[in-house]
Amino acid sequence: MKKELKIVAIKNGTVIDHITAGQALNVLKILSITARTDAVLSVAMNVQSKKMGRKDIVKVEDRELKPEEVGKIALIAPNASINIIRNSEVIAKHKVYLPGSIEGIIRCANPNCISNAEREPVISKFVTVGANPPRFRCFYCERMIEDVSGHL
Repeated sequence: MKKELKIVAIKNGTVIDHITAGQALNVLKILSITARTDAVLSVAMNVQSKKMGRKDIVKVEDRELKPEEVGKIALIAPNASINIIRNSEVIAKHKVYLPGSIEGIIRCANPNCISNAEREPVISKFVTVGANPPRFRCFYCERMIEDVSGHL
């Protein structure tokens, strides 16, 4: 008989499901969760998924995400769903969505972009040009970014 390890259910907190495979660690980075955290976490990577082929899952006990955190997660995992758990029950479930434009979250990859100039009071701004995979164009220099994880 085969034994399976299961990730235990959480009593209160957030489950982020349908994360693009390989992006769970970037989700932890977005949530400012490091190895020194006291939070109870479950991270599953490259789990089989009927819908996506492979996916990652992150469970964070005793924490509900802020809207700006959910927005950042959408940048790297546009198919993610957020489940709010209270008393071991899912009380809310919603999908993330990519906004039409993003300000102050992504850094432009172009070192000569005005948004990277220290002497200029310009906040980075990107326009969403594709959802799957997520693609963004800098509002100022028009540089395209496809892998946002290195520019957060």
